[in-house]
Formats: sequence, structure tokens, C-alpha cells
Amino acid sequence: MATETKKPLLYKGRPLMRKDNFIYYGSMADPYIVMMQILETTNVGGEEVASKVSVQLQLTDPNVRARDRVTKKSEKDGVFSALDVGSVWLERALSK
Repeated sequence: MATETKKPLLYKGRPLMRKDNFIYYGSMADPYIVMMQILETTNVGGEEVASKVSVQLQLTDPNVRARDRVTKKSEKDGVFSALDVGSVWLERALSK
């Protein structure tokens, strides 16, 4: 029996991970990541779909206090809008 290795989900070449209502975009090895929190969901065709999402660009430095890690934040309608904004923020922050 062959063992299966899980490949991480990637978006624009960066890892995308979900834990409960939190979605993390980016690598902890980089100076910044994007954290998205699903705040509200609606039922569409029998499926729960995120309708309000909080987006935060955060520093990954463990020496910085948790509340000081957030460098940008916003709320968006839906995961795709949040992911689009987050990917732009992350790309700009990492290119500095």
C-alpha cells in the first residue's frame, strides 16, 4: 500500500490553509501572511457560503505583540473578494 502525501492548496504560488473559520494565506517563513476570518455565512442552494470576511495583513515575527502584528485590515463581502485584496497586500508587502 502506497502512502499518500498531502500537497498544500496553493493560490498564486502561495500556500492557502483553513482551520475552522480562519483562512491563512502565505508562508510563516515570510515576513507577512494574510489571515481571513469568516464572520458571516448565508445559505445558498443548501450550502453555507461566506458572506462577510475580515482580512488582515499580519507580521509573522513572534517577537512582536499579537495586536501590533496587524498592519492592514478590511472587511469584504465573500471569500473571493477577501482573497483578491489579501493577495495584493501580501505581494506588495513582500516586495519591499
